[in-house]
Amino acid sequence: MRPRSRATVECGVAGVPEFEVEVLEGLAPLAAAELAGSGVRVLAERPDGLLVQAPAGPGMLAGLRLATAVYRRLAFEVPRPRALLGDAQFRALAGAMREVIASGGTFRGFRLAAAGSDSPVFKRLAAALAEATGVAFDAVEGELLVRVRKARTGNGWEVLLRLTPRPLSARTWRVCNRPGGLNATLAVAMNRVAGVAAGDRYLNLMCGSGTLLVERFLDGPARALVGLDADAEALACARANLEAAGALEACRLLHADALAAPLEGGAFDVITADLPWGDAVGSHERNRELHPAVLAAAARLAAPGARLVLLTHELRLFRAVLERERRWRLERELKVAHGGHFPHAYLLRLP
Repeated sequence: MRPRSRATVECGVAGVPEFEVEVLEGLAPLAAAELAGSGVRVLAERPDGLLVQAPAGPGMLAGLRLATAVYRRLAFEVPRPRALLGDAQFRALAGAMREVIASGGTFRGFRLAAAGSDSPVFKRLAAALAEATGVAFDAVEGELLVRVRKARTGNGWEVLLRLTPRPLSARTWRVCNRPGGLNATLAVAMNRVAGVAAGDRYLNLMCGSGTLLVERFLDGPARALVGLDADAEALACARANLEAAGALEACRLLHADALAAPLEGGAFDVITADLPWGDAVGSHERNRELHPAVLAAAARLAAPGARLVLLTHELRLFRAVLERERRWRLERELKVAHGGHFPHAYLLRLP
């Protein structure tokens, strides 16, 4: 007979479900701020996410814009995954999985993500969960992602059940993609770092597929939302995404070079740009000219006290540019993870 042990709560209020809010590394403090006042209790903050309790259920987490994914978390005091097939553990796991399935997502199948997921133990677990939940096991395309891993603290194992068929960062409005496109949650972070106010006149230089514009529109009203790009195909892509988000009428798109934009000087309170990193888009040689030129162009377009948020992976280059910069004042530097890179977002302010 298998040894019996119980699902455990590491901290927080016993009996209240725990959830793991996954974010891009570096964005956990911003995600915690997004949850402030929501009634969600943050139990632990890690570089790549938050462990939380949501007393009113997962609906409290459904609208998180900085999360890449949200998981129901179960912690088991067991020595190895085989013990998840034990009576108490399996009932807890299957019950939680049924709750996730019933929560509103369309899950035609589930898949396991774990070290050794093709082992006999995990094959038995998959077959047992399929029987208990009525949802088929699909190792490749299962929408309900079930992650099994060693506990991050202490002994035992954790099981994470993703609450949505797709990651939250896979926005429904994104109908067009471009090479080097910006992760939507990182766009939210950049806009939040810049600050969001209804009276802002907002400009997105080199807007690409429009991610920063769409996410700023979704953050609330603005006096003006303008995006420009020198690439007509990029603007067409941005237009499609803005339309899908219901934001097209609220935004103005310009076919123009960011360094010579046909816009009134001093007309914008917030300016953002995801600068080319020199790999998928642009070149390192061109960036040596582009980075200081963007600062100069932004200074011409910025109103007094304007905020400028730039994202770049050319860290040495940009630090050297900032050392020579006399117009913009650095207020904040945020290191983030994005597609295997670790770019920095810089908040600059014009006096």
